[in-house]
Amino acid sequence: MFNRRRFLASCGGLLLASNASRWPHAATFDNAPFALGVASGYPTPTGFTLWTRLAPTPYAPDGGMPNQDVLVHWDVAEDDHFSPIVASGTALATPAWAHSVHVDVTTLRPDRWYRYRFHVGNAMSPVGRTRTAPALESEARLLRLALVSCQHYEHGYYAAYRHLLADDLDLVVHVGDYIYEGSWGNGKVRSHVGPDPTTLIGYRQRYACYKADPLLQAAHAACPWLMVWDDHEVQNDYAADHSRYGDDPVTFVARRNAAYRAYYEHMPLPEAMRPRGVQIQIYTHVPWGRLAQIALLDDRQYRSYRPCSSARMPSTPDEVNCRARTAPTATMLGAIQEAWLDQMLASSTAQWNVIAQQTLMAQNDGILGPGEQFNTDGWDGYPAARTRLLGALDRHRVANPIVLGGDVHAFWVADLPRDFSVPHSPIVATEFVGTSITSYAGDDERIRTAMHEAPNIKFGTGRYRGYLRLDLRPEIATADLRALRNAQDLNTPCATLASFNVVSGRPGAVRA
Repeated sequence: MFNRRRFLASCGGLLLASNASRWPHAATFDNAPFALGVASGYPTPTGFTLWTRLAPTPYAPDGGMPNQDVLVHWDVAEDDHFSPIVASGTALATPAWAHSVHVDVTTLRPDRWYRYRFHVGNAMSPVGRTRTAPALESEARLLRLALVSCQHYEHGYYAAYRHLLADDLDLVVHVGDYIYEGSWGNGKVRSHVGPDPTTLIGYRQRYACYKADPLLQAAHAACPWLMVWDDHEVQNDYAADHSRYGDDPVTFVARRNAAYRAYYEHMPLPEAMRPRGVQIQIYTHVPWGRLAQIALLDDRQYRSYRPCSSARMPSTPDEVNCRARTAPTATMLGAIQEAWLDQMLASSTAQWNVIAQQTLMAQNDGILGPGEQFNTDGWDGYPAARTRLLGALDRHRVANPIVLGGDVHAFWVADLPRDFSVPHSPIVATEFVGTSITSYAGDDERIRTAMHEAPNIKFGTGRYRGYLRLDLRPEIATADLRALRNAQDLNTPCATLASFNVVSGRPGAVRA
């Protein structure tokens, strides 16, 4: 643990930031304070965000840190030797934010790889690798990213990240369920540390449990990440300020706020995303020269309450059709985010327009023949909102839209029509959904039913855990579905299950 007495002696009583020049050059740690690793994210042409958290005893309520501010130094260089250092500075790690550090670096050159590190007292962090984005008007020739989601700690090992490290990625895009608040299922290979979280201390401990994994740390240190959450970062199937389980609204909102705060404390999010009051804006967009623009959406914080719920169990959907499901005012994104997305799509000049969000967007009917059955926790519960989004792609003639999703623990490849309620509606976008990193399999029987009911679904399987690799080039996009043999084996092999191409100017996926 952190040697508090030695630290206090070396700092003369731990002076505050106004006297930071007298701070902890001689401070020592008995345990490494960077036990949760380092990470970076949100590259721009001139920089990126760097993250770490000081936590010499990560599972302790205070992470093993004193109830004092600590000055942390950071360096950025172009090689592993840190000679020369091209940017450096200090950041204040405070107990209010779990001694996490978020540094927005803004003085670098575009389209370059860099190394970074942190140090405090006698402790030096691992070295991370990250990069800047291409200049806004540059003609980038390739963007390679990995799509990941749904990494229940107990359901398997993070072998997918070991294989991902060999892919020479520019970005990792995580679309939610970074942690799981609950424990469920049989055949678990390891156990969460501590009880299911409902408070800020509980969520901090749950993130510490996940982020202590060495393969997850290595993936964060290999390249910048872009992040959006789904439901399990708070509570399964919640919607806005509404608990799935009918919890007291005041209690649930306090829980949600604690979960949002812990998410910020443990992710490489820019300073602009720091929670303010009861909300945190994580939706944004990241340009990649003229080649691509990536929109990152939040479909949990602002969505309408879930339709078609059972009267006996008001928090659980019965998944049959109902009038509320088609309400024209229902929203997944909220009015403000919808307007922001519409404006961004209308003004985009990118060759590829990627929309990274939480779940499956294609219609997924679970009944063969007459009748319909939908999972109302996803876009099928909000078809009017889906039609507005797909209509915007068509109306603004957005170039080469690709929708990315997760959540359903299965690979899906689908063509997205402008309006699912209109037969033979024109295809306006292509969808790729990645399977889970570890979380137990999706329902393969239902997937087969949905594919039978909808010819626009080109591929689907819930048999495999893994990730999706996407290459964007000016003339073509290629998606590789990377499948693990067995996520409960740390050394399991990984292979490409299938590949699909999207040719620029022609929406829809074609088997490679």
